[in-house]
Amino acid sequence: MKSVEFNPVGVCSKKMIVECDDNEIITKVQIIGGCPGNTLGVSKLCLGKSVDEVISLLEGVRCGARSSSCPDQLAKALKKLKETD
Repeated sequence: MKSVEFNPVGVCSKKMIVECDDNEIITKVQIIGGCPGNTLGVSKLCLGKSVDEVISLLEGVRCGARSSSCPDQLAKALKKLKETD
């Protein structure tokens, strides 16, 4: 199992904790801070999906005029998760 704690930048959420199994299937997503309903919804939608699939879906999503979003930052957290050994 792999896990990562990630501190998002430029968004409302303050911390993301993500875990995946040995096949890189997401088993846990916890987003601290941000819009509670949206972050909980995104977290639940990620469960059971592959890390690569979620990165491809969320990378580049923007929040209004911001250059990033909580989903985009989650994609960055997942990329960091892939780098862990």
